[in-house]
Amino acid sequence: MPGADGLRCAPSILRGARSACAMLLVCALVACSKSEAPQKQSSSPPPTNVTVTTVVQRDIEVVEETVGTVEGPIAPQITAEVAGRVIKVLGRAGAAVKEGDLLAVIDPADLKLQRQVAQAEVARINAELSKQNRVVERTRQLIQEKFVSEAALDDALSQQVALREQLEGARAQVGLIERSVGKTQILSPLEGRIDRPIISAGDYVKVGDPMFALISARVLNVYLPFPESAAARLRPGLPVRLITPAAPDRPIDATLSDLKPVVGNVNRAVNALVRLRDVVDWKPGATVTGSVVVEVRRNALVVPEVSVVLRPAGKVVYEVAGDKAMQRVVTTGVKSGGQVEILSGLTAGQKVVVDGAGFLTDQAPIKIAADKGAQ
Repeated sequence: MPGADGLRCAPSILRGARSACAMLLVCALVACSKSEAPQKQSSSPPPTNVTVTTVVQRDIEVVEETVGTVEGPIAPQITAEVAGRVIKVLGRAGAAVKEGDLLAVIDPADLKLQRQVAQAEVARINAELSKQNRVVERTRQLIQEKFVSEAALDDALSQQVALREQLEGARAQVGLIERSVGKTQILSPLEGRIDRPIISAGDYVKVGDPMFALISARVLNVYLPFPESAAARLRPGLPVRLITPAAPDRPIDATLSDLKPVVGNVNRAVNALVRLRDVVDWKPGATVTGSVVVEVRRNALVVPEVSVVLRPAGKVVYEVAGDKAMQRVVTTGVKSGGQVEILSGLTAGQKVVVDGAGFLTDQAPIKIAADKGAQ
């Protein structure tokens, strides 16, 4: 009966099957671990391409910047110097003019008639004077011949002097009328811009009536408003750099001329005044950006602004250490011209990351694409 032997063989067969399964499981685990090993190596991040520069020492300017306006302090009003009817207006509002440019014309017809009358009077008196000169000469001859007394010569000389004075007066009258004729042409007294014409063709003007309002372009005032917090650092004589959109490629270096407090309902501000003379391409009413240099810090440590990034530890800069970026917590000062002052955390000569700093973490691998040197 085979039942007893079969029952005795069954446990050994089961044990062998279990052993074989265990061996297969071990082999499978080993194979899996070998296949995963290369994947772990390939999961490390690739190096970040960066540019670097050197921490340097240089002077850095502390500036206060604002946007102001340009104004013309000289705003003369051109008035009529002769009476008459305006027959032509050439000056237009906003037009740029030079000294001596013709702006308007007053009808000179009446003055020209007056000039003719005055010239005729000069000719008449001149003729009378010539006649009297001959009388004086003849009277002198008659005195020598004892035909007339000395009193006759005195009368002739007195009349001669009176005619000479009349002639001078008549000539002066002609000169005045000539001058008035010239004043019928209204000329610009300076280089500038016409703010507004006050008269039109056909208007009758009297002496002293306003005709044009001008703004000088030779002398300009630049007003730069600053908040009360900046007032303590401002003073006349400080250097200021001015840029206007009308001539962005031609900045002007000037000095602060004066400070004018401006008291309002909400706050107290200050207007910094800069006076300019003979500036080309600058117009009254234009906007201007002003940067007042309130302090110069000598031999300050500086790095490009893009080198400083924010991290949980605060403001950091990444120093180059071989092929890795080492995080350095820094304290910053003033900014100027794309550079920032480093008060602590770095020393001169260290290499730091510029472009690419925002993508780094402490000890991240890097690949230097360019060394910008001292920026």
